[in-house]
Amino acid sequence: MSEQLPAKHEMGLSNGQVADAVRGHWVDTWLPVAFRPYARLSRLERPIGWWLLLWPCLWSMTLAVATTDSSHHPDVLTILWYGVAFWLGAVVMRGAGCTYNDLVDHKIDGMVERTRSRPLPSKQVTRVHAWGWLVLQALIGLFVLLQFNSYTIWLGFASLAVVAIYPFMKRITHWPQLVLGLAFSWGGLVGWTAITGVLAPAPVLMYIACAVWTIGYDTIYAHQDKEDDVMIGVKSTALLFAENTKIWLSVFYGVMVILMACALVVSGVSWPAFVGLAAATVQMGWQIKRLDINNAAQCLALFRSNTQIGWILFAGLLASIWI
Repeated sequence: MSEQLPAKHEMGLSNGQVADAVRGHWVDTWLPVAFRPYARLSRLERPIGWWLLLWPCLWSMTLAVATTDSSHHPDVLTILWYGVAFWLGAVVMRGAGCTYNDLVDHKIDGMVERTRSRPLPSKQVTRVHAWGWLVLQALIGLFVLLQFNSYTIWLGFASLAVVAIYPFMKRITHWPQLVLGLAFSWGGLVGWTAITGVLAPAPVLMYIACAVWTIGYDTIYAHQDKEDDVMIGVKSTALLFAENTKIWLSVFYGVMVILMACALVVSGVSWPAFVGLAAATVQMGWQIKRLDINNAAQCLALFRSNTQIGWILFAGLLASIWI
């Protein structure tokens, strides 16, 4: 299925389409027309968001299974169910986060060419209905969270404080990507505690590594909107780093690799995980080499390529379980 986005000048959209949405997606072809604006509020046509939210969960959970005493693990079927639960939680909580972000930013979105046709600024959905949709997604997320042990449940609730403040950060700091990283990487903690019931140095190191990784890939993403951001007066690391973005990406991705390696060493995981990390490092280097910060389409493509890092690291950790 094509993921070709429309050109920026294609603003004559029909059937409630959104300028920065993926064209020809099942949201626009299979869903009832009345539900499509809500699906777009949740960015269901753009799975990269929930993949990036899911990967820290799966990495951390797999690392815990690979490196801790199996007598303290849940049974295999329960672990598989946890994987499914993390997927469902990533989808609905990413959707809830996007809905909340749109509620906070609907006036800003109305001034940005890429986002002005989104459901709220284009009045496809009322704010009251958007809040209702947010609550429904949050309730599903709560159901998912309650499947885990009490330690993980309380740890999951703690993430809400970071999630709540994120949409406001672009108004006061050039580092909203840091706050996004702290929120998006929470799975690096709860994936481990879902298996072990307690935190340890390895998942904390993984959490910080994922947060730094998020700053890197979301800086690439933010370069799509830098002209509009300057006009509106909102901030981002893309504007802060500007022509030095490649240097900063090298720093963030480098720190991510070092911290992830430390997490693997501390946990005592076997060698395939390190092979996976080495391959992921090559992919990050390819991103930096390819990046043209003035090419919005390329920035989006490179941002999306970060799910490859997820698969590579996950494959290495899975191989470690068997070896």
